[in-house]
Amino acid sequence: MIRLAANLSMLFHEHAFLDRFAAAADAGFRGVEYLFPYAHPPEALRAALDDAGVEQVLFNLPPGDWEAGERGLASLPGREAEFRDAVIEALRYAEALECPRLHAMAGLLPEDADAEVSDAHHATYLANLRFAAAEAAKAGRELLIEPINARDMPGYFLSRQDQAVAVLEAVGADNLRLQFDLYHCQIMEGDLTRHLERLLPHIGHVQIAGVPQRHEPDVGEVHYPALLARLAALGYRGWVGCEYRPAAGTREGLGWGRDYGLKT
Repeated sequence: MIRLAANLSMLFHEHAFLDRFAAAADAGFRGVEYLFPYAHPPEALRAALDDAGVEQVLFNLPPGDWEAGERGLASLPGREAEFRDAVIEALRYAEALECPRLHAMAGLLPEDADAEVSDAHHATYLANLRFAAAEAAKAGRELLIEPINARDMPGYFLSRQDQAVAVLEAVGADNLRLQFDLYHCQIMEGDLTRHLERLLPHIGHVQIAGVPQRHEPDVGEVHYPALLARLAALGYRGWVGCEYRPAAGTREGLGWGRDYGLKT
């Protein structure tokens, strides 16, 4: 059975953020995710979850200065103390929201990065993930890493699935898993069914969007009904995050999800 979670950073922009929880529930979603919770006190988010009757399934660690273009701290040499503070802050929110998994964004390489700089980022990434996974394990949470395509996010440290699997194996933490976004994977590598089959033991969360414009999943080059059917047949029991930008209104574009309990 496929369980869909609404990404409230992208969906239901017709509503103020704290009102999106109820809007998602009314549209048939039973879980929500978003990029960051930190603009709101955890008590307000907890109340929105409870009032709407939805589960918090995922959010990201603090990413550094998002407005200045930073996209995560995990691989950035010299920012280790800030990353550790970000882990502690994210876990504080996760406890209040009963959120079982957190995504640690890797961050960007410098434009002129050579092999030595890349190696330094890699070593920092592994060390930071070991710390974060250990802290998350103490709190009973999973930590996720996600390859992000180089077109939408040039210079992002982690962009390919094999690279992510190598990181998982190098860190060696049972609660460190893969956030598998089919949109990003299609842009970078394609062959989505085979990737799902091969990577399933590592996958802790799945996300979807239409390719190439990141609109509804029924628009573009990817046939999601077949992929979601295969995902269910493989025994995946986690959430599928709907992280796309509606082409028009959110509810108007939910027809693709009727077979999964969504309502227009």
